[in-house]
Amino acid sequence: MTVYVCEDSFDGILCGVYDAWMSRKGHDQVCLELEGAEDIRLFCEYVSSEVSEEKLGKVVSAIRTKLSEAVYKNVYLASLSQEPGRADDIYRFLVDAFRYGKGILEMLHLPSVYELFRQRRFVINESHLLKEFVRFSRTEDGLLVSRIGPKNDVLPVLAVHFSDRLPSENWVIYDENRKRAVLHPADEDWFFLHVGEGGWQECLTGETDEKEYQDLWKLFCHTVSIPQRKNYVCQRGHLPLRYRPYMTEFQ
Repeated sequence: MTVYVCEDSFDGILCGVYDAWMSRKGHDQVCLELEGAEDIRLFCEYVSSEVSEEKLGKVVSAIRTKLSEAVYKNVYLASLSQEPGRADDIYRFLVDAFRYGKGILEMLHLPSVYELFRQRRFVINESHLLKEFVRFSRTEDGLLVSRIGPKNDVLPVLAVHFSDRLPSENWVIYDENRKRAVLHPADEDWFFLHVGEGGWQECLTGETDEKEYQDLWKLFCHTVSIPQRKNYVCQRGHLPLRYRPYMTEFQ
């Protein structure tokens, strides 16, 4: 068995798919693992998969032309999941996809399709919840700042949503689990920043001028609540505990 160790990113996974496929060793004799997540297996050969524009372009072009945009979108969303084995799951899905063609997304009886859809659904559900639960605070410089701690890498999905929702605002959303942020200058395109790149992270600890509005929001939530109808079990079902440390009304 040959294990291709790929970078923990969408580009890295697709380049790993290219290397494993083009090795011609047989799909049963190769597998993919992410850097830092590999479990050492006995009697396996480990090969590092390098990221290159050429390999990435060939895989993306093959998926889009021979399969469909829908397949490409599903693969991308699955690559954002927290599952440590997602790289090999995507590879197994693409093996079946090129075997059966464009109708692969309807073949839920196949284990590879079911697994890809499970991971994709987790990413979509979490990003959908965070679109509602994200709370911004405005700094003295007028920058809207938010912190999140998602299980999946949903920043790209949130970036697309809020760039459309707040196109003329300067805002930043920081993912504490992955130590990176998405920054959106007003009326411009958003981009990613990692901790240590410049001094942008200082804005996360700066003072805001919204203390009064935050107090009013908390007072409103407390006032409209009906003590006799409190149902904490139901509340946790709609608003999991892990989102609350980042929400103003639960501070």
